Amino acid sequence: MKKLVIYIACLGFISLFSMSSLAQNVAVIDTQAAILQTQVAQDAFKALEEESEYASMVEQAKELQTERQTLIETLQKDAETLSNEEIAGLQKDIQEKATDLEFILGKIQAKQNETIQVVAAQLNPAMMQIINDLIVAKKIQLLLGADQALYFDGSVSITEQVTDALDGAANAEPESN
Repeated sequence: MKKLVIYIACLGFISLFSMSSLAQNVAVIDTQAAILQTQVAQDAFKALEEESEYASMVEQAKELQTERQTLIETLQKDAETLSNEEIAGLQKDIQEKATDLEFILGKIQAKQNETIQVVAAQLNPAMMQIINDLIVAKKIQLLLGADQALYFDGSVSITEQVTDALDGAANAEPESN
């Protein structure tokens, strides 16, 4: 019996060491975050914000939200003194503002998604090379997407390293031209 307990304990220690050595060969990456945190992406979003059409949509969304909020406050404050028709009219106006706001926010989101796609297409080849280089350099045996892992210690994430390497590649690119 004592030998069985010792045997089981030894197996436990061996599996513990095997798991820790396996963990050293596992990495996690959030490719979208790696791309979005680059200077290229930040510059692209800054340029988007400076586009007149986009800036106009953002301003329009802010105005619609303010108008909608004012109508809501009016309805809440004056509900007791308003007629049913006036309440229905305010509710209709609030709904119309909400619909308009939703439409404008959809257009804003579409422009942002378009910018993300352009930046991702631009950086994806370099990112894949950087990831491959890190896999070789760190002897990674298993690479998971951050959205695929239920939990991971930040120390196994290579996202920041990929972002830094992409920024380094982008900075080196103008010099080589």
